[in-house]
Amino acid sequence: MRNVSADALPQVILDHVAAYRRHDAEAFMATLAPDALINDIQREFLGHPAIRAWADKEIFGPKVTLETEAAFEHFGNTIVRFRVDGDFDKSNLPDPLILTYYFAVQDDRITQLIILHNKAVAI
Repeated sequence: MRNVSADALPQVILDHVAAYRRHDAEAFMATLAPDALINDIQREFLGHPAIRAWADKEIFGPKVTLETEAAFEHFGNTIVRFRVDGDFDKSNLPDPLILTYYFAVQDDRITQLIILHNKAVAI
C-alpha cells in the first residue's frame, strides 16, 4: 500500500468529493458508471436509480461533506479515509466520524465504492 496526497487522487475521485462539498447530486452521479455498485456500511445499491435514491436521502438531504484524512493506493484501487460531517443524527457516533471509502475506478468512472466504519486501522 502506498500513501498518496489528496491532490494526487484520480480526477474522478476528486470530482466525487467535490460533488459532496457542493451538494451537487448531478455531479455526484456523473462520477459513477451506470452499473456501479455502492456498499454503504453493509447495504448494497446497484446502478444509477438505486444509488440516486440512496444519495438523495443520505448524502444530499443531510448535506454530508467529506474532508480527506489519509489516502492510499493499493493494487490499482484507491482507499481514502474521510472525516464525515453534515446535518444527520450523530448520536452514538464517534466525534470525529471517520469512514473509509474503497474506490474501484475503470474508464474514468467509479465502478465500485465500499464505505465502512472500521473498528480498527492497521495502517
